[in-house]
Amino acid sequence: MTDALEPTDLQDKYIVPGLERGLRLLGEFSRNERTLSAAELARRLQVPRSTVFRLLTTLEMMGFVERTDGGREFRLGMAVLRLGFDYLASLELTELGRPLLDRLRDEVNYPCNLVVRDGRSIVYVAKSVAPTPFASSVNVGTRLPAHATVLGRVLLEDLTLAELRDLYPEPQLEVFSESTPKTVEALFDMVQRDRQRGYVLQEGFFETSISTIAAPVRDRSAKVVAALGTTIPASRIDPERLHGMVEQVRSAAGELSRLLDYRPSEGGAVVNL
Repeated sequence: MTDALEPTDLQDKYIVPGLERGLRLLGEFSRNERTLSAAELARRLQVPRSTVFRLLTTLEMMGFVERTDGGREFRLGMAVLRLGFDYLASLELTELGRPLLDRLRDEVNYPCNLVVRDGRSIVYVAKSVAPTPFASSVNVGTRLPAHATVLGRVLLEDLTLAELRDLYPEPQLEVFSESTPKTVEALFDMVQRDRQRGYVLQEGFFETSISTIAAPVRDRSAKVVAALGTTIPASRIDPERLHGMVEQVRSAAGELSRLLDYRPSEGGAVVNL
């Protein structure tokens, strides 16, 4: 019988020493010390200089550090900046979007969500739950297929047919309901109609008992970076409320886009990058 591992023992068991050293090395750079030599890094990390050279070579190959001063010193590379910018962008999106979701939820009295695309999936990054008996089956972090969901269709609007074919090389798409497009060409035609309309309203698209209204969120480059929408626990939406709810969703998405510094081109047309 073996004793259970203590939390610190478990932590030590799964630590990757090389990765730990690489991250510690990156952490030595700061605003006041933007460049450091391999010798100085070896002294600070208390590891052999040969180990530091291997770490630096790996990090340089991946763009996390770059040589300066004729190759004698190193500084942080663009890959570190990209990681930071991506983090700040995601933080900005969710932090700005959450109060808008809460306001939209209060207006429509249904759950509201903000999602982004990760390859062929959508990922829920923020949600606002309405005080109704309807319990949403999704949480922050939930992943669903982009091509088979209303919110996913919004996130595919910027892709060309060639880009969609690269994303979905298979001849037949996986079908989740009678409404799921079965080919890339059918998906492309669908999302282009969505794009022209400026929003998506679909009754029972992914699940027969659920309807969704969604609109795109764009950033300063005019690219769709998120989809904002409300989920309605009914296969059909009350026609008397329909127009108002669509406009409320579009208004919330438009306001979040403006907060992300999106400015429509002249005439209100969306820039197709």
